[in-house]
Amino acid sequence: MATPIIEFRGITKDYEMGTQIVRALRGVDLDIWKNEYVAIMGPSGSGKSTLMNLIGCLDTPTEGTYHFEGESVEMMTDDELAEIRNQKIGFVFQTFNLLPRADALHNVELPLIYSGTTAHERRRRALEALESVGLADRVDHRPNELSGGQRQRVAIARALVNDPAIILADEPTGNLDTTTGEEIMSVLETLYDAGNSIILVTHEQYIAEHATRIVRILDGLIGSDEQVERRRKTNQVTA
Repeated sequence: MATPIIEFRGITKDYEMGTQIVRALRGVDLDIWKNEYVAIMGPSGSGKSTLMNLIGCLDTPTEGTYHFEGESVEMMTDDELAEIRNQKIGFVFQTFNLLPRADALHNVELPLIYSGTTAHERRRRALEALESVGLADRVDHRPNELSGGQRQRVAIARALVNDPAIILADEPTGNLDTTTGEEIMSVLETLYDAGNSIILVTHEQYIAEHATRIVRILDGLIGSDEQVERRRKTNQVTA
């Protein structure tokens, strides 16, 4: 039987707020499989950001078990968690998180530098990733020479460059206008069609509808988890 990429069982997460304990997650069970396109939704304070941080190995649960590709995450060392973040998870953030003085090519190469990839192989893979998001002619441009949509596409290329098990996108259209946001969603859909597994965190229903499954978080629990008919892309990737 196939193993899910993400397997949560009884996951809780507590935070200390002064003398009080705030339980952000209250016992979450969740499986996410290879080649799924999952949107995680929830209002402010629902626990969706905490859930995203746990999925991305940016934080560890207070209680419960988390298996990533069959391996127990809560038992891993800091170095092992860092390796998963570098090799297995491609992060796309709302604020792009690009190095301002580096060109697009160098920004995309960064995860490969951390993993010790040779310079020749880094360049080849970074160029391939940039081409896959429609930026083959922007490799020598710095972030301030790119539009918001182009910067986000550089961030997506960086997320792809290590061929991760999942792409974890946190409000990837949050800093973009509607038209540019749709272009970014078109890029993500193309990547999903190519076989990538995508987990999208958003508070926008029309963005979530690009996924094939919507998980809604409410008060630290999964309120609903349903397969949905996916919105088809309406924009083509343009430079």
